[in-house]
Amino acid sequence: MKINTRKEIEEVRPYNLGKSPEDIKNEYGLQVIQKMSDNENVYGCTTDVEKELTHSIKQLHSYPDGITTVLTENLASFYQLNQNQFLIGNGSEEIIRLLTRGYISSGDEVIIADPTFPRYEANAIIEGGILVKVPLRDGKHDLRAMVEAISIRTKMIFVCNPNNPTGTIVGKDELFQFIKTIPNHIIVVIDEAYFEYVMTDDYLKTHTLLDRFANLVILRTFSKVYGLAALRVGYGMMSPDFVQQLMKVKDVFNVNQLAQNAARVALNDQHFVKECAKKNQLEREFVTRKLIEMDYKVYPSETNFLYACSEHPVAEKLQKKGMLVRAFSQPNGGEAIRVTLGTREENIAFLHVIGMLKKERVV
Repeated sequence: MKINTRKEIEEVRPYNLGKSPEDIKNEYGLQVIQKMSDNENVYGCTTDVEKELTHSIKQLHSYPDGITTVLTENLASFYQLNQNQFLIGNGSEEIIRLLTRGYISSGDEVIIADPTFPRYEANAIIEGGILVKVPLRDGKHDLRAMVEAISIRTKMIFVCNPNNPTGTIVGKDELFQFIKTIPNHIIVVIDEAYFEYVMTDDYLKTHTLLDRFANLVILRTFSKVYGLAALRVGYGMMSPDFVQQLMKVKDVFNVNQLAQNAARVALNDQHFVKECAKKNQLEREFVTRKLIEMDYKVYPSETNFLYACSEHPVAEKLQKKGMLVRAFSQPNGGEAIRVTLGTREENIAFLHVIGMLKKERVV
């Protein structure tokens, strides 16, 4: 006899991790795979982290600090905020889950963009929330339409800025006006996982607004530019009341001690962060220009990835050539690919492959 799952779980679409590089190698008889699908930092992490982990591994017999004291102290100093405004998670996705677990009840509405990071949707549905999806406008959040979508049942709004998968941002004046407009009983979550890659001045420093807007939550992570994706460390900046309530529903030892120590050390090497961002900007401009020359529509990105639109399917053909990218269906029947930027050598290899496919008129 089948044991029934909660109906909310049945409605959740599993996160698509795709095939593993090893499976793809075996399937197509490839020797080398170039992974450009997960938005990882191709330059790794600061060498200071490697040194710290060598030392921290001696602490494996001890439970981690359940309230992440030292890491939150360092973050508070870095952002000039109070320590009680930080919540550390097993990746920023855990903070998303804690927010929906703590504040979304059955029938509450959650407004998100479409497309955007899929875990907002999954976690809201698990709690019985109702998704209200607002289509992007020219690849960007349509904040005016999101405001118009607010109803008496709206409880939370997610804004991914820069947006995943399109890489676009909302300008600082537009976002500030949006935050001001939202009623204070609605939680506004700004997910800034890629903010360190942003090079334009037209980007709002949202953490400076926390004392002014008690309904504002900001998410950031050590998985992207800091290069600690394997260790799973993210954090939320929010009102102390949010932190206090969410501490009730998080796992007691949710972030392991090696991860906490590595994040602290990574935060202190801002030279590494800035160098990665500079190199990424050069590659972003280079690959964007080349793809546009091939007649792909590429949205203006402020991240370490590009979102390129094609009239024909291209992701599977790239995969057969050893280039792993993410595919997204388009309303017009075409396909978009999200391509993580690599080193210059890797980017040239990618451009060569997609250029050859273009010449063969198969994409």
